[in-house]
Amino acid sequence: MKSFNVDNVTFGDGNLTFILGPCVVESSQHALFMAREINDICQAVGVEFVYKSSFDKANRSSIESFRGGGMDFGLDVLAQVKKEIGVPVITDVHETWQVEKVATVADIIQIPAFLCRQTDLLVESAKSGKAVNVKKGQFLAPWDAKNIVEKLQQAGSEKILLTERGASFGYNNLVVDLRSFPIMRSFGVPVVFDVTHSLQLPGGLGKATGGQAEYIEHFARAGVACGVDAVFMEVHDNPSVAPSDGPNQLPLNRLENLLRKLKQIHELVKE
Repeated sequence: MKSFNVDNVTFGDGNLTFILGPCVVESSQHALFMAREINDICQAVGVEFVYKSSFDKANRSSIESFRGGGMDFGLDVLAQVKKEIGVPVITDVHETWQVEKVATVADIIQIPAFLCRQTDLLVESAKSGKAVNVKKGQFLAPWDAKNIVEKLQQAGSEKILLTERGASFGYNNLVVDLRSFPIMRSFGVPVVFDVTHSLQLPGGLGKATGGQAEYIEHFARAGVACGVDAVFMEVHDNPSVAPSDGPNQLPLNRLENLLRKLKQIHELVKE
C-alpha cells in the first residue's frame, strides 16, 4: 500500500481519513462556516480530514441547474479556507487547462467519475505534482480501475487515491459492490468510499439529482467495516436549501455521532 501525506493528513498507513464539505462553493461565509464547524468536530473526534467543495458542477442534470460561482471565485474561497482554518482542500477539474491554476490552491486534484478515463486530464493532473483522487466511473468494473492507476503512475504521480461511488443499476439508481474495496486496494493505492454520491439517484428528480440521505450512516459503516482508507461525504448545514446535491448530503448535525462510530469500527477492524 502506497501511503502518503497531504499537508498534515495521512492517507493509508492504517489511518481512516475523511474528505468532507458541501457539494459546491456557495459563498465565502458559508465555506468558512462549514470548514470551521467540520474542523472542530474532527478535532473533537480525533480524525483527520480534507475540506471538499467544487467550484463548478459541470455535469448537472439540466442546463438550468446551479453550477457554482466559477473557478476564480471558487479557488479564492478555498484559498481562504486553507489560510483561515488551516486544513488542506480538494476540488474537481473537468478540463486540462484548469489543472495548472487549480494546483496553485488545491492540495488534491479530483477527477469526476464521468471523466475517469480521460487520459489527457489524468496525465495533466499527474504532472501537477499534486495528489490525485480519481472517482471510478459508474460504468467501470473495479478491476478496470487498474488502468487509471497505471496512467497516473506513468505520468509521474506518486500520490494516488481511487474512489468508489457506486455503479449504474437500472435507471436513476446506483449500487455499491463491496468487492470493489479490496479489489482496488490490491492496486497498491489508498481507496476512498464516496458514501453520499453512492446514494444519489442521478436525474431522479427530472431536472435535478435525487438521493437517499437516510442511508448514509448504513453505507458508511459498511464501507469502513470493509477496510477502506478514507470516507468521502458531502456535508451541509441545511441540505434542503443546498443549491446542488441537497437530497444526498449529510446534515451537519449528524456528522459528529457518525464519525465517532466510524472511528470505533475502524479500530475494531484494525485489531
